Amino acid sequence: MKNYLLNVIAIAAIVFLSSCGKLGKSKTKGLANDGQLHGVAPSTRYTPPKPPGMIYVPPGTFHMGPSDEDVNYAFTARNKAVSISGFWMDATEITNNEYRQFTNWVRDSIAAKLLGAPYVKQDANGIEAIDWKKAGVIKYNDRTVIEKIDAMILTPDNRLYGQKAIDANKIVYHSEVVDFKEAARRENARKPISQFIVKTDVPVYPDTLVWMRDFSYSYNEPMAKQYNSHPAFGNYPTVGITWKQATTFCEWRTHYLNSFLVSKNRTTESPFRLPTEAEWEYSARGGRSQSPYPWGGPYLRNKKGCLLANFKPGRGNYPEDGGFYTVRADAYWPNDFGLYNMAGNVSEWTSSLYYEGGYNFQHDMNPDIRYNAKDQDPPRMKRKVIRGGSWKDVAYFLQTSTRNYEYQDTAKSYIGFRTVIDLPPTIGKKGRK
Repeated sequence: MKNYLLNVIAIAAIVFLSSCGKLGKSKTKGLANDGQLHGVAPSTRYTPPKPPGMIYVPPGTFHMGPSDEDVNYAFTARNKAVSISGFWMDATEITNNEYRQFTNWVRDSIAAKLLGAPYVKQDANGIEAIDWKKAGVIKYNDRTVIEKIDAMILTPDNRLYGQKAIDANKIVYHSEVVDFKEAARRENARKPISQFIVKTDVPVYPDTLVWMRDFSYSYNEPMAKQYNSHPAFGNYPTVGITWKQATTFCEWRTHYLNSFLVSKNRTTESPFRLPTEAEWEYSARGGRSQSPYPWGGPYLRNKKGCLLANFKPGRGNYPEDGGFYTVRADAYWPNDFGLYNMAGNVSEWTSSLYYEGGYNFQHDMNPDIRYNAKDQDPPRMKRKVIRGGSWKDVAYFLQTSTRNYEYQDTAKSYIGFRTVIDLPPTIGKKGRK
């Protein structure tokens, strides 16, 4: 019986094979069709890319877990040696400007569909596609355009002074992914791929009101009004993002890159994703063993007395470290891998499920524990690990081994994220920074 899932995964390889020429005729230079095995490459040549704004984290082994006493005696993290394969990671947290590229893409794609021709065309396969040369310059201040995209506009009772504006709740990304974790189970080996395709519609605009919701009896209204939209905060880490929105961003970033590569007849790449908890801790340590902080430690200041991260010093001297709330995503010195703000500024989502005893049974090779929680699942199953501590946390949460969690459908003013991507192991020293 055919394995339908593996057949679908191999479609890309088949396409490339069919483009190499007729069957039985070798395209390898200098090799004739002599009846011998020479191999057929899926494409003529592969040049490993260097993703902009990302740092290569080399493979290695480290001791995951507390580097010092477990002051809470919670025993949710036991020290163990684990090995991690290499990957690329964003040097900084995803910024407001970077996330805005995502929301603008979703906005423009929805508007293009409403506008129809000439913004929408058919591709070579007869599938409806957006003409981004035209959709990327939609004039939203044009009266005729506004009339055609009325479905995206705020209803009259929600307008301020009658001004027409885009309804943020209408900026929705249609997500389609394959649940490989479920498909890989033995009992599902012969089932068609349709049973593992998960389709969801995810509103992608950040929740700007988290600045007011997170802190009772505290005046933070200016941040709620300006943080996600004012150019002064463009290079600051984006916040107000749920775990679902962060994973959707990864899906879009993958689609955005691979669509470009396909248009250039180049090999597509593996998907962007959130780092696992183990990958995050390994990256945060920067190659340092048993160090409490990304810069080493055990102190939070350098020899000049300057604080080395953005957090809550002392009993609440927020501006002492140079930032009252968040700071630029590239502030302070990077760790030895070249990664910024792996401690402080904003906590960061990981892909891992938060389970108190997870360290006891995870594998020592690329440890990972995940669960694709559904909306109807109990809250306990929706807990995702967050790491690094934030601008409002005390120093304990800045330690590379400290675990914490938040619910996947919750947004906070102190949680952001960064992405990773797995590229083939052919990347050597020339591909690194």
